[in-house]
Amino acid sequence: MKFTQSLWEETENIYQKIINHPLIIELASGELDIKKFHYYIQQDELYIKDYSKALSFLAGKAPDSEKMNILLTFAKDGYLIEHELHEHFFKKYDIPRTKFKEPACLAYSCFLLSSILTESYEVGLSSLLPCFWIYREVGLHIFKNSKQNNKYKAWIETYVGDEFRKQVEEMLRLTEDASKNANTDTKEKMMQAFFYSTQLEYRFWDAAYHLKRW
Repeated sequence: MKFTQSLWEETENIYQKIINHPLIIELASGELDIKKFHYYIQQDELYIKDYSKALSFLAGKAPDSEKMNILLTFAKDGYLIEHELHEHFFKKYDIPRTKFKEPACLAYSCFLLSSILTESYEVGLSSLLPCFWIYREVGLHIFKNSKQNNKYKAWIETYVGDEFRKQVEEMLRLTEDASKNANTDTKEKMMQAFFYSTQLEYRFWDAAYHLKRW
């Protein structure tokens, strides 16, 4: 079994919680309360900025120039894709911007940055992987279950597009390659980092649905 597949199997139950969460169900139906979507977009914009920083920092730990360039490209292109998507919804729904991170966003951002700065390259990859992988799977799930004329169509289509799919496959390859020479202790830390990030993915969705604030 591939190491990345073992990561997924260890967190399959959390993924199931995500796709069965009312926020995901209502995104697919197009019935999600716009206030909850506002919260999500506001917090996601703040999160993506830190996520891009984390990718850039991790690039500095990459074992060779090819991997470094891949991660730097993710940091740049991923941010631009997300920024364009956010801009679309900020303008379409006149969503006010915020510089204030709510608890779930702050927890996720801080965990990623601390993982990258204090842990190994391998562990850093595992902490970043869920944001790629889970978003692709959630996006595909919503796309298959989405109703026509869904007002959140632009969001849905972003995460099922070829460009994002290629990024996910590349990130999976990097993580799998990193695991091949990792010792048992490092693999355990990789598993733990992936678990924590997957849990934080769930909490990010849940916070948006319940409008959780300080």
